Amino acid sequence: MTTTLEVRTGGALLATVLGGQFMAVLDVSIVNVAVPSIRADLAASGAGLQLVVAGYAIAYAVLLVTGARLGDRHGHGRAFQAGLAGFTVASLLCGLAPSTGTLIACRLLQGAAAALMVPQVFSIIQRTFTGPARTRALGFYGAVLAGAAVAGQAFGGFLTGADLLGTGWRPVFLVNVPVGLALLLLGRRHLPRDRSPDPRRLDPLGVLTLASAVFTLVLPLVLGHESGWPWWTWTSLAASAALFAGFTMVQRRSAAPLISALVLRSPGLVPASAAILAVMASYAGFLFTLGLHTQGDLGYSPFKAGLVLVPAAAGFAVSSLTWRRLPPPWHRRIIPVALLVVTVSYALMAWTIRAGHPLGPAYLTASTIYGLALGASFSPLIGVALAHVPPSVAADASGVVATVTQLAAVLGVATFGTIYLSLVPSPSAAAITDATLCAAGLLATATATALLLTRRPT
Repeated sequence: MTTTLEVRTGGALLATVLGGQFMAVLDVSIVNVAVPSIRADLAASGAGLQLVVAGYAIAYAVLLVTGARLGDRHGHGRAFQAGLAGFTVASLLCGLAPSTGTLIACRLLQGAAAALMVPQVFSIIQRTFTGPARTRALGFYGAVLAGAAVAGQAFGGFLTGADLLGTGWRPVFLVNVPVGLALLLLGRRHLPRDRSPDPRRLDPLGVLTLASAVFTLVLPLVLGHESGWPWWTWTSLAASAALFAGFTMVQRRSAAPLISALVLRSPGLVPASAAILAVMASYAGFLFTLGLHTQGDLGYSPFKAGLVLVPAAAGFAVSSLTWRRLPPPWHRRIIPVALLVVTVSYALMAWTIRAGHPLGPAYLTASTIYGLALGASFSPLIGVALAHVPPSVAADASGVVATVTQLAAVLGVATFGTIYLSLVPSPSAAAITDATLCAAGLLATATATALLLTRRPT
């Protein structure tokens, strides 16, 4: 029987690792609404601002799988603490940065630290919890992954708009410092100090090939539109495809592959990851274009633009924390149903936005339904992706899912941002409507993928 002490210890451990996960995902989006303030304060160029936003995502995406393997070699608790400490220090340096160049460098450091911290979260959950407790922990894990993206924009708008003590944009980074210190103290008491009894080698060639493939994919996506899609962006994308093919060959010949074949053979992981890619790409792209629309077209303040996201965030929180109360046979079946509702909600939000008027009750209602449906689909998808992963390769699976999620966010912002900024000379309600309808189409793809999941045995 589980004792009260074990429950409390497990709860404290879960709060610690999910707190770190939340901060890492939050920092992908929290900067978006602070961009105008950063531009004014640091006299940043357009390219500089792109790198402030994208530098974190680039370092994060490139190093995630490597971070997973380092946790497997040196202990997931130790790796999490090291990544959390680096993330906290980098956040402080970002908040104190005197120039654009310094801020970009600190954002790269912040992303690298997050890449060491984040893959350990699932590994620790997988090795600590069993049965219903693991299902519940994975539900919270999924809620944090998607919920933090909305919270980042909303909280970033609040902090920037508040202009605490005249500090402008800086609190969006400095807020991580006290939270990080508190989590470090909790981690010292509750995180495991385990180390794999038979750690696998790091596979340097696999690390180099995968990092190069991800870097050459992400860099042109985040900088392409700003620079007018010059020749090097297309060359980089072509190189990325070749490097991914090379990575596959390297893994087949490696004695200690970076991504174990056991991970890819885990029931549900590949189709669930494909659905996660589509869901997160449309989700991140829509959030990005909505921020541009509310602050640019509608003239909302950062704080008001953040408030627009509250109904979706509240709906997401409610459904992601309550879907497990449904009968177990419905846990998979709810995924395609919820994604169909998300798709319809995108279309409804597009219809309310199309006239370019301030966002009223019709939009807020559609947004709430959207959040409820998204939470009821995304959290179960994470559970399906990771439920049958063997503990021996939990680190690899964590790195794969985290990388898919991060790449999806970058792809979504690059794709829908480009659509939004390119459809008309001056972004308008028509542009965000079209971007939203594109998001709905992508969700339809996720729905089709999710239908496959319901046919797989649990």
